[in-house]
Amino acid sequence: MAEQQGSRPALTHDQARRTVLEVILRIVPDADVDAVTDATRLRAEFELDSLDFLSFVELLSSAAGRRIDETDYDRLETLGCCAELLTGSTAPTSPPT
Repeated sequence: MAEQQGSRPALTHDQARRTVLEVILRIVPDADVDAVTDATRLRAEFELDSLDFLSFVELLSSAAGRRIDETDYDRLETLGCCAELLTGSTAPTSPPT
């Protein structure tokens, strides 16, 4: 398995998706995450304001054991994009238009 920052192994796509959804539930405990797809725009779906989004980034970084820089914030728009960032994908997927 590929290694990622430090000694933590890289996450699989499914693990990354679960991690993102777990973090969403920490910020929005009553969120319905069952219907979330890779194309779901997280900020809009869960009505995350700027402070919520910063909390999301911090908690996601901690949960995944991966530093998320400000330059990566635009890659956190959808569940699929978040999963790709956490799995170390080198080719970011553009969010759907």
